Amino acid sequence: MEVSVPLPQIYVEKTLAIIKPDIVDKEEEIQDIILRSGFTIVQRRKLHFSPEQCSNFYVEQYGKMFFPNLTAYMSSGPLVAMILARYKAISYWKELLGPSNSLVAKETHPDSLRAIYGTDDLRNALHGSSDFAAAEREIRFMFPEVIAEPIPIGQSAKDYLNLYVTPTLLEGLTELCKQKPGDPFVWLADWLLKNNPNKPKLCHYQITEEPY
Repeated sequence: MEVSVPLPQIYVEKTLAIIKPDIVDKEEEIQDIILRSGFTIVQRRKLHFSPEQCSNFYVEQYGKMFFPNLTAYMSSGPLVAMILARYKAISYWKELLGPSNSLVAKETHPDSLRAIYGTDDLRNALHGSSDFAAAEREIRFMFPEVIAEPIPIGQSAKDYLNLYVTPTLLEGLTELCKQKPGDPFVWLADWLLKNNPNKPKLCHYQITEEPY
């Protein structure tokens, strides 16, 4: 009897990441770490906030002792905002960042980004959304002009893959196992291009010229 194995569910989250003003020059190497950690950079922009804009972004911190220094620091130069996506993006990005106080991070999580790039509790190098609600609000704040298409999750992702991807991909993988090429990735890529069911089909019509 053939046993049907259910396809794995796909859950993709998005979170906001900010490279703060004092380490913007490290953007390239930080992005490399982000990509190697399994994230996709969905959107990216470089901007320079005014103190008022920083106050609006950090509105939940309003009234705290460090608030004036925080807004002054975040408006002191350009910053880089990114929308990151992957499975459990929020928690994985927070784990990669380490403790919010860079001095603590250097002691307890020396390999974390804040330990490597941060200076102290205020100048802690990078920002990450604290939870799902914060991620939604912060992404809308930083990318107001971008209409980000929702990434399919759960059953909708499964249905999409089953309808548009899985049939052709399984056919290609079956043929791949028969052929056993030296470079399976290049072979499969070529096969998918040749057998793409969405490839436009050229129709040849006989052109009949009308008499003058």
